[in-house]
Amino acid sequence: MTDQPRTPTAPELFTWEFASDPYPAYAWLREHAPVHRTRLPSGVEAWLVTRYADAKQALADQRLSKNPAHHDEPAHAKGKTGIPGERKAELMTHLLNIDPPDHTRLRRLVSKAFTPRRVAEFAPRVQELTDQLIDRFAGTGSADLIHEFAFPLPIYAICDLLGVPREDQDDFRDWAGMMIRHGGGPRGGVARSVKKMRGYLAELIHRKREALPDTRAAGEDLLSGLIRASDHGEHLTENEAAAMAFILLFAGFETTVNLIGNGTYALLTHPGQRHQLQDSLARGERGLLETGVEELLRYDGPVELATWRFATCPLTVGGQDIATGDPVLVVLAAADRDPERFADPDVLDLSRRDNQHLGYGHGIHYCLGAPLARLEGQSALATLLTRLPDLRLAVDPAELRWRGGLIMRGLRTLPVEFTPAP
Repeated sequence: MTDQPRTPTAPELFTWEFASDPYPAYAWLREHAPVHRTRLPSGVEAWLVTRYADAKQALADQRLSKNPAHHDEPAHAKGKTGIPGERKAELMTHLLNIDPPDHTRLRRLVSKAFTPRRVAEFAPRVQELTDQLIDRFAGTGSADLIHEFAFPLPIYAICDLLGVPREDQDDFRDWAGMMIRHGGGPRGGVARSVKKMRGYLAELIHRKREALPDTRAAGEDLLSGLIRASDHGEHLTENEAAAMAFILLFAGFETTVNLIGNGTYALLTHPGQRHQLQDSLARGERGLLETGVEELLRYDGPVELATWRFATCPLTVGGQDIATGDPVLVVLAAADRDPERFADPDVLDLSRRDNQHLGYGHGIHYCLGAPLARLEGQSALATLLTRLPDLRLAVDPAELRWRGGLIMRGLRTLPVEFTPAP
């Protein structure tokens, strides 16, 4: 009698141990179950797509809708597939939840704020914010780089871009902090912050509309531009304007928090790569910084899973049949370590050239704010390594904790030490 071959058992997903290092589990899925149906912590069942080729196909497949109305779950479950509180706060009509033609119209309106030229014009302000934040702790010899640096930098930057008055920006920092702290815990804390943010945005839109000059000034903030468009025939409702501002804040800060946090952690735990980058910066070169940020996005990026998609008809992904209404989650973190696409994918190589990673997505939903996030990441890492050259972890890496949650990947804290700057 011969032994029957055993069916491989899928690794346990979405535990705290998994959050610390999900990459071995993703490697198993790529090999044994590249399109894998699983029950998420929320109770919703969804397909996980883990191979690069399948992921790229799924991200661009318009049969996979972003609109939660296509979800086949009962109504009570629909609130489990998006940002907590967005439905009750009437913030659903944003770029992550809609398809063409509405997506095309709204994206066109806001894309003007993220052109390479506009982002380049914003670079001095990003550098000013970066230096101001480092100034606050440079003389102390220690810091938590998440809460003192990686977190406030993108919040203040996106508030400036939107046109949130400086005196109100600390409120946004508090609301955003609630979202970060509750990322893997009770959704109620996030929902309350979303409600407060929605109320503030409605009031701010009203104030800006009342004060809007007849002609557009150079450097007009993004929210004023959205109001101007809605008042001049682009058919942008107040709800759409508020939802657009909300999603730019929500999607534009946590991704960059994690890019800076994960990227700094990767550099501190790969001293050879970190020293190469410091030497390059000391010579006044930018090439390794630019390829390095792309590699950090691939190696341990800020977005672990792409946001929700729902099948609008039966389709096949990676040889797996998916039914109408099924949720599909593309695992960017798994696709970006696929050995079929990247040589030595588990190796951090800041000079990697062939690096068409999916860290900012692919297709019509490619991240609109990617140029700004890259600018902030490059500015943050270059300034940290230059101004605090002996930066080092203050705890054993095993003591660090990663935030729970489904979409984002980021550290709760990043304690560091360094020689105090004079």
